Amino acid sequence: MCGIAALQIRNPALRGELGGLMHGMLCEIVERGPDSAGLALYGSDRLTPEGSSAITVITDADPAALAADLRASLPDGAEPTVVAYAESVLVNAGAPASVLEAAVRAALPGESIIGRGSNVAVLKGVGHPVELADVYRLTEISGTQALSHTRMATESAVTAVGAHPFTVAEDLCLVHNGSFSNHASIRRRLRAEGVEFDSENDSEVAARFIAWRMGQGDDLETALKALQGVFDGFYTLVVTTADSMAVVRDPIACKPAIIAETDDWIAMASEYRALAGLPGIEDARIFEPSPGVVYTWALAPVLEGAAR
Repeated sequence: MCGIAALQIRNPALRGELGGLMHGMLCEIVERGPDSAGLALYGSDRLTPEGSSAITVITDADPAALAADLRASLPDGAEPTVVAYAESVLVNAGAPASVLEAAVRAALPGESIIGRGSNVAVLKGVGHPVELADVYRLTEISGTQALSHTRMATESAVTAVGAHPFTVAEDLCLVHNGSFSNHASIRRRLRAEGVEFDSENDSEVAARFIAWRMGQGDDLETALKALQGVFDGFYTLVVTTADSMAVVRDPIACKPAIIAETDDWIAMASEYRALAGLPGIEDARIFEPSPGVVYTWALAPVLEGAAR
């Protein structure tokens, strides 16, 4: 039993409230997963400044020392910054995400990278979800969309690396409530294709499968439909990219999910109470996603002159 809450902002005027709204949603799913928690935050001026990429690594390395190492190895003008949010250390620099990730791996060999992209910052750790949200200063964050997860571990150890979301490709994040029964065999198949893994978590296998399929040319909806034909088990999945959000449940809809939609935002949560505090909820279209149906929403473009 884990908790999921996701929010995509349609109205640019509300983007400054993203963190506060997500904090309220997160508080209502804590009981579903008190072991650990994670957040994927898109379009934040603070966490992913325009023109930079972001890498999150689980490490206890000194931020100042890491910044110095990266400054020496990155291209001139990249200007890395390093901020520790407990176990999650966020690195930003004016370089492509792949270049920054390679530099972080060289500086911290053997450490786990849990987030990468030009639009998303991933923060996750072990502990009470609300306390972690305070460490991350969630209520201060603006942005375009957010994905959160509170975990009650069943398939692997309670660690920051094993917490959700799983961000295994640039700006692609996945959270999962449920369990896959055949994840070990799929992991072996993906490893044969050259896919590498960071944990023994069954949910990471789903994230790697989706990233692998999209790397073969699938769009997000097609990749999720392919997942349904390969993975056995019960699940509610939410997957986000830089410009989209998708929700899918298993064919018998074993795990709970509810969606609310207005002209200003789209939200999904494991329980209605996580949606109840959203502005305009009384006029929202509220529905339970049908079994086996892939729902997708594209992120509206920023309007001319609107704040990012």
